[in-house]
This record gives sequence, structure tokens and C-alpha cells, in this order.
Amino acid sequence: MSTHLFHEQRLARGHLTEIARHGLGAIGRLAPRSHFNYHDDHAITALAGWLQESRLELHSVHAPIFEVDAKGQRVGSLSTASGDERRRVAAVETTRAVLQLARRIPFHFLVVHLGVVTGEAASPGDNRPDAARRSLEAIVLAASACGVRVAVEVIPNELSESTTLVRLVEDELEDMDVGICLDYGHAHLMGDLSDAIETLSGHLWTTHVHDNRGQRDEHLVPFAGTIDWDAAMMETQKIGYEGVLMFEAAGSGNPAEVLERSVKARERLRKTLITL
Repeated sequence: MSTHLFHEQRLARGHLTEIARHGLGAIGRLAPRSHFNYHDDHAITALAGWLQESRLELHSVHAPIFEVDAKGQRVGSLSTASGDERRRVAAVETTRAVLQLARRIPFHFLVVHLGVVTGEAASPGDNRPDAARRSLEAIVLAASACGVRVAVEVIPNELSESTTLVRLVEDELEDMDVGICLDYGHAHLMGDLSDAIETLSGHLWTTHVHDNRGQRDEHLVPFAGTIDWDAAMMETQKIGYEGVLMFEAAGSGNPAEVLERSVKARERLRKTLITL
């Protein structure tokens, strides 16, 4: 379960306890810094203890995608594909800082956005392919030194469509250890989810699982939107993916209720996979 469920709050022991109480075995995300301060040694030590107590694994961490001020308020995007070199370097340096967490608390994947979501770009130069490639090369080298693998996420922009990401990995980064994170909700917003899954065959390393009604990024629990989850799971199994399905539901309403619905959705997905 992604801590996106609690991202508007400072991450606390009770959040992990609640996730573990619902039988979910791994967590992901941790961003933004207002949610978990990866610069704070005390916060890192506390998180390590909470993970051990709750017997949860830290599966993946999300590179921050926006800056926050001292009060935790969003003040600007962090774009790895910015044509403004100062902004691009700031995004890379922030990501490197997050990777240092792995030296204290090992995790498998760093999930990275290339650029910003279409419609959120501050300028036409926000989503430059050459800038994205340079950033990704630097991030992968830093991640490798920390024992972490990098998965670029499918998000709604031209840089991050499934076909474009596969072309990037195969043709431009063939000598680097880079995979892809399939965000089912994002792919659904961008077009044909089944086609997107098929396109990612051989490159899918991790996932973000949530639903929407096809109009906006709602982060609903699976089966609450319009995704055909039977078809999605069939395609996922068809390409041979056997990794983690990381639920990334938003904290609408009571988080405990969201967790309960997530557990029920997980059981439905599991039954679908068993019967395929």
C-alpha cells in the first residue's frame, strides 16, 4: 500500500500499523518531504523501527515531484525534464538526497517522473527529451551506488507514454539498468490500458494500482472507476509480470475504510489472476 493514502499528513507509526493490520505486506512512496522528511536522521531512524515493528517491507520510494516550503506547502514543480538547467539540476539533486535513505533502509525501486503532467507545465520547455535523458542517466548512476533500481513511471505527458518509455529504455539507455513503473490509472487516462500493458512487456518492474472514471486522476480503489480490471490483469499476467501490485489510493474519507476497500479489491484481483 502506498503511503499516498496519508500524503497530506506527516507519516506516523500509526499509519504503518493500520496498513499492517489490514494484512498488506509492503509500502511505497514516502514523498513529498512534508509527508516524510528524508533529510531528518531522527525520522529515518523512527521509520526503520516502525517497519520492523509492523513487519512491513519498504518496496519503493517515489522521487519528489514538487518543492515544499517550511510549512509544507507546495511552491513549485521539480521537473527532471526542464529546459531550465537550474530547475533540472534541482530535481536531480533532490532525487539523489532521497536515494541516501537506502543506505539506512534498503528498498528495491526508485520511481521517477520524466517531466511534469501535461497541463501542469509552467513553460513549453518543461518536458524536453534531452533534459529528461541527462537527468535519468545521473539518477540511475546514483541509484546503482545505493543498490536501488530506477523505474520511470507512465504519466500523462508525451515523454512518458508506454511506447515512448520503451523506446527510451531500448534505444537510448540500453546499457543502463532502467525499467518502467506502470501506473494503471494514468495509462487508463491516456488511452488503451491493455495496449499499454502489452507494450511494456519485458520492461515492467513495478506498479501503481488505482482507478478513475477516465476524466481525471482520482486515485480510486480498483473497481470504483471504469478500468476493466479483468482485462488489465489478463494482460499483466500475459506479459509475465509477477511483481508487486502497489495500491495507490487517495485518502478520500476515512483511511481505514479505504484500506478495507483496498483489501477487498485485492482479493478480487487475486481471484481473477487465479482463474486466468
